[in-house]
Amino acid sequence: MRFATFAVALFALCLTTGAQAADLAVGDPAPDFSLEGTDGKTYTLSQFKGKQAVVLAWYPKAYTSGCTIECKSLAQNGNLIRQYDAVYFMASVDPIDKNKGFAAEQKADFPLLSDPTKETAKAYGVLNTMGIASRVTFVIGADGKILAVDRNVNPATAAQDIASTLGKLDIPKTKS
Repeated sequence: MRFATFAVALFALCLTTGAQAADLAVGDPAPDFSLEGTDGKTYTLSQFKGKQAVVLAWYPKAYTSGCTIECKSLAQNGNLIRQYDAVYFMASVDPIDKNKGFAAEQKADFPLLSDPTKETAKAYGVLNTMGIASRVTFVIGADGKILAVDRNVNPATAAQDIASTLGKLDIPKTKS
């Protein structure tokens, strides 16, 4: 019985540690990154600096329930995000081949980024004790500073929530 209680406590710690580990807060400069996307391109935060906002939605693991739901939300409702002058990505520590298959299966029309070295996940404070990323979404301004951090992502409404956040932050709308 004690082992079961210990196991449950350890599991709960693993789930929360990644979110609590991040020292990044609104107003902080976002760490730059260079990550391969499922579209074959390499993306860096610095390539968008001075141009547009960046949404970086970390997810734990491709092909798992919550991550599948989140990816579908962004794929099916990405038009809500694209109304704003922002680029958006999902990112995980999964290898690129796994993310490519996952993106294809979910019909993702946006890049999923791979961080197999886990260095970027560490820099963002999302790498948890299980060695995967915690589900945390960062909105980064065109100036490279963090505008919002969502540590309570609802996978089913991720796209709507991101679009709502972009609106509240007064991110400019795209020109039609």
